[in-house]
Amino acid sequence: MLAILVISSCDDTTNELGTSLINNMDYLNVSADSFSVSSRTVVADSVYSRSSYGYLGSICDPETNGIVTANFMTQFHTLEDYEHTFPKEENVISRIDGKVVADSCELRLFYTSFYGDSLAPMKLVAHEMSKPMLENRIYYSNFDPAKEGYLRSDGINKEKTYTLADLSVSDKAKSSTGYTTNICIPLNDPYVDKDGNHYNNYGTYLMQTYYKNPPVYGDQLKFIKEVIPGFYFESTGGLGAMAYIFTSKLTIYFRYTDAEADTTYNGVVQFGGTDEVLQTTRIDNNRETILKLAEDNSCTYLKTPAGLFTEITIPVDDILKGHDGDSINSAKLIIPRVNDTSESDYALSYPANLLMIPKDSLYSFFENNRIVNNRTSFLANSPASTGNNTYQFSNISNLISAMNINRKSENWNKVLLIPVDITATSSGSIVKISHSMALSSTRLVGGSENRHSPNQLSVIYSKFK
Repeated sequence: MLAILVISSCDDTTNELGTSLINNMDYLNVSADSFSVSSRTVVADSVYSRSSYGYLGSICDPETNGIVTANFMTQFHTLEDYEHTFPKEENVISRIDGKVVADSCELRLFYTSFYGDSLAPMKLVAHEMSKPMLENRIYYSNFDPAKEGYLRSDGINKEKTYTLADLSVSDKAKSSTGYTTNICIPLNDPYVDKDGNHYNNYGTYLMQTYYKNPPVYGDQLKFIKEVIPGFYFESTGGLGAMAYIFTSKLTIYFRYTDAEADTTYNGVVQFGGTDEVLQTTRIDNNRETILKLAEDNSCTYLKTPAGLFTEITIPVDDILKGHDGDSINSAKLIIPRVNDTSESDYALSYPANLLMIPKDSLYSFFENNRIVNNRTSFLANSPASTGNNTYQFSNISNLISAMNINRKSENWNKVLLIPVDITATSSGSIVKISHSMALSSTRLVGGSENRHSPNQLSVIYSKFK
């Protein structure tokens, strides 16, 4: 009898869960309505420039015929186990006049994706920086390290001509396990440091600096201030290709011996430029062509890098009118894309991730490294996942409530749609959101002269009788 009672008490059906919480659905009024939203294109003069990628190259925008050039700065991360960065000094056999030297040194910029023609001849200059860009300052995409005095005029200014296809590497080597496409910049010319000391190459400078004062390599701030402030990679020639650099590596080669085994080894020490340290991209965009697009009121635009955003006005007063005491259960906004009619082989792709934030939060959101909270910031499902060529914000009801409470700003009911890059953990948790600096562009239904059906915000209300 007891077993029968327990089993009958533990029925796990959820068929009546909603009605059981309310007790009687007759006590609840549910209604729906939809509202047109207005939108316009706004020009992004510059954006907060700190991302996981560095961008390098120059292309002709197929949409505007304007030139877009990207240069980037990276610092290098010192090794955690700094005491074992290099072997013991007495074991190094690469020497000149009894002093430790590097056999060679190089910079490599690794990329797995790019825009444009991989065979386009390009040219860059790797500039040694005279001082580091520090975390206590905010850098935007229009920051110019040269004009701001961050580049060392008498330091390394190494030119490199390249193609992204890199025909100097065999197809067999490219297909081998572990190979990643990269731009290689040798640093084997004689080098003079800021104190006037001479070295046969840059790698020798780093090795001898280490042996003079190893603890400097154990402190990241001292390392970038006293040893390697960073490098600025400037696109100085060529047109037609832009590389998306996911990591940079500074590599030193030397030989050392194991006295006990009487064996000679080829030593390699690498310093990585990743998002663990500061990395910024400078964008030179043709402002005249950007402004011309912004004047097109038949639609609105999303364009990166540092190009165009879409501003949307939420009709909060209309949504709340006649609904005193109602709860807004859902507010869904769908923004259709206008199909691209361009026949260019290099047509720009549409932004994959779209962030919605209050207009007044444009700067603070990124400067404070915020992520979406689904109250005042939201991510749209991309057209690739929606399957119907639209960006969808599933429920922005919390945003409407927040706007109604805070009406102090003249932009109190305005939001911006911003293309972003997302960094997530293996489990899918978002840990970083940054401005997208890749090349992308799309038109959205909207604008004061919109020829399509107006964008609709669908709202569902509920109220106890």
